[in-house]
Amino acid sequence: MTANTNGADLDGWTIAFDLDGTLVETAPDLIGTLNRMLGARDIPRMPVEAAQHLVGHGALALLRHGFQEAGAAWDEAKAPALLEEFLADYLANIAVHSRPYEGVVETLDRLAARGAILCVATNKRTDLSVALIEALGLDRHFAVICGPDAVSARKPDGAHIREAVRKAGGDPARAIMVGDGAPDVQAAKHAGVPCVVVTFGYTPIPVEALGGDVLIDHFGDLEEAVDGLLADFYVARALSKA
Repeated sequence: MTANTNGADLDGWTIAFDLDGTLVETAPDLIGTLNRMLGARDIPRMPVEAAQHLVGHGALALLRHGFQEAGAAWDEAKAPALLEEFLADYLANIAVHSRPYEGVVETLDRLAARGAILCVATNKRTDLSVALIEALGLDRHFAVICGPDAVSARKPDGAHIREAVRKAGGDPARAIMVGDGAPDVQAAKHAGVPCVVVTFGYTPIPVEALGGDVLIDHFGDLEEAVDGLLADFYVARALSKA
């Protein structure tokens, strides 16, 4: 459904997006790197479908839990070297199979045309996030891209969202988070902003149980969800002044 597109009616609002599983289907390339590392050690590889729940918590968590779920011993002392190996391989293969979800580009264009500030708040390291977004030609949409190294705390801490919004030139009091998993919803609650949850992401928890404010099955439904949240905001503000 096409939402309200009258002028700059979203002026003053910032929409923060998670990256993996929300804007871009990244699991094939992330799990591809994991599988190359497992294969190099004669450890059975993992099907993408069986491992995509590992995505969204950062590279080290993906690597650690990926090794463990593949039945490999994990030595925390070797984690820095393994992480370096993982990041080098992933950066070299960051957009081989990764693609924006259907409707992402068109929806971002419409939200920007309505005056919204758009930013990214992701647990993927900032340089990797920028490399991916640039490789896919999405960088023109975002005022800022903030991985956990660009802010004082990572999701599920709400500081990640608040600081990303401020860096984008927005006001956290007029912000909306869009994500696919528990870290996104928890960070939004901590930041005091509503959260739209996409149902096509990588969460191992049923999306209905995450506690988001609105669920959407297709990225093209985001505008309608945003309009509904803004309507609730303005009604609540009017009632508070009554």
